[in-house]
Amino acid sequence: MFEKKQASYVTPDLAKMQEVIIDVKTRIYIAVGADPKEARSRYMARVGAKKL
Repeated sequence: MFEKKQASYVTPDLAKMQEVIIDVKTRIYIAVGADPKEARSRYMARVGAKKL
């Protein structure tokens, strides 16, 4: 009766982003001009809030 629409996901191109290493197992990707120290501190604050 009803046809399901296919979900279309657009993933960002990681080649155009900057990699920030958090620890051995964790890496995040940010915009090229962004500050890596700021991104790392924001990530750690967010993860720290989840553990409480």
